[in-house]
Amino acid sequence: MVAGDKMVVTAIIQARMGSTRLPGKILKEVNGKPLLEYQMERVKASKEIDQIVVATTKNCEDDIIEQFCVKNDIKYHRGPETDVLTRYYETACKFGGATIVRLTSDCPIIDPIVIDETISYYKDNYGFFDYVTNTLVSAYPRGYDVEVFSKDVLEKAYKMAFSKSNREHVTAYIYNNADVFNIGHYGKESFYSNYRLTVDTSEDFQLISTIISKLYHDNPLFNLHDITALFNKHPEIALINSNVKQKKVD
Repeated sequence: MVAGDKMVVTAIIQARMGSTRLPGKILKEVNGKPLLEYQMERVKASKEIDQIVVATTKNCEDDIIEQFCVKNDIKYHRGPETDVLTRYYETACKFGGATIVRLTSDCPIIDPIVIDETISYYKDNYGFFDYVTNTLVSAYPRGYDVEVFSKDVLEKAYKMAFSKSNREHVTAYIYNNADVFNIGHYGKESFYSNYRLTVDTSEDFQLISTIISKLYHDNPLFNLHDITALFNKHPEIALINSNVKQKKVD
């Protein structure tokens, strides 16, 4: 543990330009601004997060992500592309923080309030839950994904996970081993989970672009209530990516 990081909450955002369905998606622009910048605005609005770090790869195609981080004064680390668990662990060791918040760069309009509520739930149950997430119950749209765990738990997964799938997916070893880790679920089931507010396909990007164009000018930190109100007023917008299926984790 890095000296002085006992109470530090570090958000680590995994980001890379490679994508099987929509290459370069995280830096695609809406109204002259890349999606990753929209996400950074939102994560910076969190009251529970102390520092934000981007964990990208050593691939030359991700040089542009390093340039983005340097330009915007964002901390970053570059590690293996496919062994994302190692990349995360290296990032946590480099920048410290007793509590790690895992976010992904395909969630450009994530709600800082949802981030803070999930972190607070983890803190309120500290010592009981090893890992808290809002992704294992049907509570929020895809794209509002938050996972919280300690650096010690991350280290345990790093040392114990050996399969290719568990190395590619940072927290898979944790949530698939409930006999080893105590898993906490934040949120209650709701119809919101029917929406896709993530970016993985061209249809997803079209939807997010439309939402940002409609809501950002008046309220840059528009929330889920604002989005659902937009959908209720213009139901055709919610249908833009309604046929897209989420890729399964192997």
